[in-house]
Amino acid sequence: MKPITKAIIPVAGWGTRRLPITKIIEKSMLPVGNRPLVDYSVQELISAGVTDIYMVISNVEPCQVREFYKDNIALNQYLEERGKTDRLSLAKTLPDNVTIHYISQDPSAKYGTAVPVALATTEYNLTEPVFVFMGDDFIWNPGGPSAADSLLSVIKTENDSAILGNEIAKEKVSSYGVISVDEEGNLIKVVEKPSISSAPSNMVNVSKYIMSPALLKEIVDYVSAHDFGPKDQEYMVTDPIDSYIKNGGIMRVAPNSGEFLDGGSLEGWVHANDVVCGSIN
Repeated sequence: MKPITKAIIPVAGWGTRRLPITKIIEKSMLPVGNRPLVDYSVQELISAGVTDIYMVISNVEPCQVREFYKDNIALNQYLEERGKTDRLSLAKTLPDNVTIHYISQDPSAKYGTAVPVALATTEYNLTEPVFVFMGDDFIWNPGGPSAADSLLSVIKTENDSAILGNEIAKEKVSSYGVISVDEEGNLIKVVEKPSISSAPSNMVNVSKYIMSPALLKEIVDYVSAHDFGPKDQEYMVTDPIDSYIKNGGIMRVAPNSGEFLDGGSLEGWVHANDVVCGSIN
């Protein structure tokens, strides 16, 4: 199987759960330690071999994500003039062989996790397997396999897709999409917010995927075929995943061996900072 060199990262949401701070700071740019949330996934994907990242951003300007990942000429000049050249590497946020492509999404239009995947797939005619990671959470596993590594470990062919499964306490499953897996380690379906007694497992979906070309097409078709209003259901990526599996597609389940850190809520963001900063010697 060829290396997977492309990834989609949606970062266009308003971050309403984090108001009022997200009025001026994009949710994916909230700091965890000394880096923004989204950069943990970006650097992980780069380490896994990704060279093209398709970042789905808001159409509101200025875009802080775009500013973070471009070279700051004035800062570089300042560091050189002040003899602080040892910090130039910290100011360079992307290696030269990695490109971020930006796709603008109107946050007042179609809403849900399937929409940015469909936008990026269509805009750049993506016809090979891609990683799909959300921009406001990440897996923390220093010294162990990353989420990308775990997903790659279960893929057998380019026609396969994969989903990361994160084990949680059984009593918390009713707040999540719970993964139902067969005896061969393949996804049966994601059951949204089941009761504790009816949950098929204590493994939940944390929106880290490898998506095959067939699944990407399923998502594009799903978004194109429906016209949900702003107060109707969201365009959830788990809906076309369900159709993909029913049509014979394979989605393998990769167990997560790290800690899932979510910056989308205040409590999750504080915990993420505690974990990351607490690991610094």
